Amino acid sequence: MIPTSAEADIDIEPPGCAVLVVGCGNLLRGDDGVGPILIRHLWERGVPDGARLVDGGTAGMDVAFQMKGAQRVVIVDAALTGAAPGTVYRVPGAELAELPPLQGLHTHSFRWDHSIAFARWALGDACPDDITVFLIEAGGVELGAELSAPVAAAMEEVIELIEAEFLAGLRPRPDGRAKVEFTADGYLRLDATLAASRFPSDAVAAVRRDTELWVLPLRGPRSGGLLLKQRTPAGDRAVLVREVLNDDIPVGVREAFWDDGRSALRIPLGSHV
Repeated sequence: MIPTSAEADIDIEPPGCAVLVVGCGNLLRGDDGVGPILIRHLWERGVPDGARLVDGGTAGMDVAFQMKGAQRVVIVDAALTGAAPGTVYRVPGAELAELPPLQGLHTHSFRWDHSIAFARWALGDACPDDITVFLIEAGGVELGAELSAPVAAAMEEVIELIEAEFLAGLRPRPDGRAKVEFTADGYLRLDATLAASRFPSDAVAAVRRDTELWVLPLRGPRSGGLLLKQRTPAGDRAVLVREVLNDDIPVGVREAFWDDGRSALRIPLGSHV
């Protein structure tokens, strides 16, 4: 069947990106679901521009095509080697590019570890050269089980590695000081750069400390706290802090500074800027 001109204009290829993170595994089988669960945790932390997160499930062929145009690829999956549960292996993709052999495969036996070799064959120059695989040794993979404690701890370790080595460089880096605005209806407004760099998950805690308001990032909406709402298409954010300030709103623009030691945006409530 010949496609119409409208159909020919539809791009169904995955977009290129600076960093692609793929979590593979079966969510229904305990520790085997560590890859997709890790993707959900990364999503809650906030996805910087240039990164793409994919739940690869158990579809290895789909993982191969997701790599197209990515500059760097990170694949996370469970392993069953007999080592202690929670053991983390880091494997350069180049070591897996030819293994296992592709002959005789069909869609039901095609796993992520076939996807690297398949991607090099199918994508050619569009296949990324920079591929890193993190494998987390599983304990139990029983149907309906949750992540075991050692695997959950190892997942957090891998999340920190991915953030530090692959995602942090994509996040904007503001100066230590910034300007924020309190509105008459009780909102605190943050510009796009400040919000994206310090509060990427869009979930925050706000606490009044003497003559300051402290705003602290949370891991995600499941952590509770307050929600940073999108205020403009450019990415500016606003959070309702009226109750935290007991309706004593210092309306106007104020200086704020980021306290690295306390991981908090500290906003003096004294004089206006």
